[in-house]
Amino acid sequence: MELRHLSYFKAVAEELNFRKAAERLFISQPGLSRQIKQLEEILKVKLFERDQKHVELTTAGIFLKGEVDFVLNHLELTGSQLKLISEGKIGELRIGFLGSASNQVLPDLLAKLNANQPLVSTSLEELSNAVQVEMIEKDKLDLGFVRLASVPGDLEMKVVLKDSFSLVVPKDHPIHQDDFVSVSQFKDESFVLFSSDYSNLYYEQIIGICRDAGFSPKIRHKSVHALTIFKLVENEMGVAIVPTSLKEGYELNVRFMEIPNIRQFTELSAIWKAGNRNPALKQVLPLI
Repeated sequence: MELRHLSYFKAVAEELNFRKAAERLFISQPGLSRQIKQLEEILKVKLFERDQKHVELTTAGIFLKGEVDFVLNHLELTGSQLKLISEGKIGELRIGFLGSASNQVLPDLLAKLNANQPLVSTSLEELSNAVQVEMIEKDKLDLGFVRLASVPGDLEMKVVLKDSFSLVVPKDHPIHQDDFVSVSQFKDESFVLFSSDYSNLYYEQIIGICRDAGFSPKIRHKSVHALTIFKLVENEMGVAIVPTSLKEGYELNVRFMEIPNIRQFTELSAIWKAGNRNPALKQVLPLI
């Protein structure tokens, strides 16, 4: 078995169409079919169920697709790490994060990294919880910052920030912190919330805060970006409930009021794969 077999298999597994996969690989369709048949003969398993109209992965093919993703991603990482090492650097750390990590946790980590490991460079990407987990499992990311109750068994998880919730209102809203005793005071207001795509756990916590106060929020707008939510609040399109730490780093005409006497809190956690072999990650984990 050669690497080209795996590359060809990956293309067909993603396209589920031999013609499209062949075009993507710049080879002939009969040539691609021969390569896949050869791979099936080498492995002694059938990888695809196919007829003239449909192509589907077999159970064995589904398993191989996950393994091929890992192998090819790891080879790509190895190549990039070798290049960095040849340039005198330890390597690159690929970090995924939720927007709420960018105000405090991520800047603090990067400052420590620059001071303690100046030869480690970073690549940063804002991503949802689910995408971060998937990319870390496939070795496309080394470190993530998420809001999740749990992660798959092959990932490690460490809480880095425990946060309260705050209500965000326009700066000229008549209710101030001294008058704020319950979210129920805002039951007749429209709400602007983080979408459940951002974090389903977090979304359910927000709904729970309102339910505990005796009402269901009238949700007018949703977004996965904090700045968008704050701009909508600033323009009096509703009020929002967000982690208190998000009040840092924005200069907008809104006020943050920490919600008193609630049971809910939110945690931001760092996650990484226990079997990750990126040498840069080993340098960074003690700094978290």
